[in-house]
Amino acid sequence: MSKDFILPDIGEGIVECEIVEWLVAEGDQVKEDQPVVEVMTDKAMVEIPAKEDGVVEKLYYAKGDIAKVHEPLFRINAGGDATEEQPTEEAKPAPEQTRDSGSAAATTDFILPDIGEGIVECEIVEWLVSEGDQVKEDQPVVEVMTDKATVEIPAKDDGVVVKLYHKKGDIAEVHKPLFALQPAGGVESAPSTSATQKTTTDASAKAEATAEPPAKARQGKAIASPAVRRLARENDINIADVPGSGKKGRVLKQDIEAFKSGDATAASRTDDAHASDAAPAAGTTTGGTRTEAIRGVKAAMAKQMMKSVSTIPHFTYADEFDVTDLIALREKLKEQYKEKGIRLTVMPFFIKALSLALKEFPVMNAQVNEDCTEITYFDDHNIGMAVDTKIGLLVPNVKQVQNKSIIDVANEVTRLTQAAREGKVPQADMKGGTISISNIGVIGGTVATPIINKPEAAIVALGKVQELPRFDANGNVVARKIMTVSWSGDHRIIDGGTIARFNKRWQEFLEDPTSMLVNMV
Repeated sequence: MSKDFILPDIGEGIVECEIVEWLVAEGDQVKEDQPVVEVMTDKAMVEIPAKEDGVVEKLYYAKGDIAKVHEPLFRINAGGDATEEQPTEEAKPAPEQTRDSGSAAATTDFILPDIGEGIVECEIVEWLVSEGDQVKEDQPVVEVMTDKATVEIPAKDDGVVVKLYHKKGDIAEVHKPLFALQPAGGVESAPSTSATQKTTTDASAKAEATAEPPAKARQGKAIASPAVRRLARENDINIADVPGSGKKGRVLKQDIEAFKSGDATAASRTDDAHASDAAPAAGTTTGGTRTEAIRGVKAAMAKQMMKSVSTIPHFTYADEFDVTDLIALREKLKEQYKEKGIRLTVMPFFIKALSLALKEFPVMNAQVNEDCTEITYFDDHNIGMAVDTKIGLLVPNVKQVQNKSIIDVANEVTRLTQAAREGKVPQADMKGGTISISNIGVIGGTVATPIINKPEAAIVALGKVQELPRFDANGNVVARKIMTVSWSGDHRIIDGGTIARFNKRWQEFLEDPTSMLVNMV
């Protein structure tokens, strides 16, 4: 029987996507979970899989077209007994159904969708609802963390949450049930295909094996934004204990701050899971240990760094920059651009100057293949910047810096930094980097040996700015603002002389920032 495949929700607030590539053609046989099309949203590149076996009859969009969520994407002639199929909804695909014995109310399992290219699992960071809660379509239900970002998963329909199949900290798999929902108005019972049908026994068994009773923190569920919930978690505060001053009792950021500073008994009312983290009482014997799994962004970083140092021969080069004039120029322009809503830090100057130097030393913007038999030079200067976040180190990159002004770069730096600190960097911004900057100086330290962000060929760490005595041209001691920069290079394609000359050119732009003007196009 022929049926339309309805494009499902592919991210919070996303209503459309661009068709990047069809992975099948009309007339092709497909299997359940086989990727059919690659689409791009404003947050990520996502592969959409088939829900069942069948033959693709019609592709409703061409490459480059914009497809709408909840509208037909392609038509498939599903395998199996066509007489068992029921007409699909016009607006949404038929959900996976179960029926509780002794009850006329049917439930539907919410299947965890693709949440990023290559992502097959995620960690449950926080349930934003509990069993028995009423939810609305597009309401955030759970916050999950992948090895790239933190993502909120919304409900697809109105209804009541019947079961949560995972508890906080569990690992959930893509294309597997995340929670069970009893849709508002009920769901007509209909036999589903063998690929999606679940019996009451199966659902109950899974629920018993994986569901956790509603946590104490969720009783009297608080109303709060994800940012406020995250602030509560970072301070080990049970948000359900915080009195909300907003409309309808909504917990605001200032409520968290007030609770943290003004309630001496807050620690005793936080989630029991944090009890082991409390400081030991005076006079007690210490010496216990605590073991945590390395997951998410931190796990991905660990693997990436290990691969980098074990396959790339690193060498380090360091030098001092006098950034007195650069900081003075930035201070002069800062307030002027602040009035225009532009946050001008020194980072955009470092990034733009780096791009100007790369034009003269293209090998610094190159990459080699795995067996080091080919080298690829990139015209685009996609300059990454390491951002220290609560979920780990993220390195988004500013694309095509060679074509951007300093103000353009400043706006991108602000956008990417904010997104990284929220753990919600679009996948497109994490890919395609050609060289990276790590600004350790904002925390402290002067010299570092940074690890190259493979497959890039070089990375630089910026140390903290220190006011130090130096001799001027007349031999007088003057106070100057000095920063140490530390390079790591891929010694397979970059030698010491090359990195020294490149660094000298970069230094010239930064020590005399007006010299950048004549080199910009």
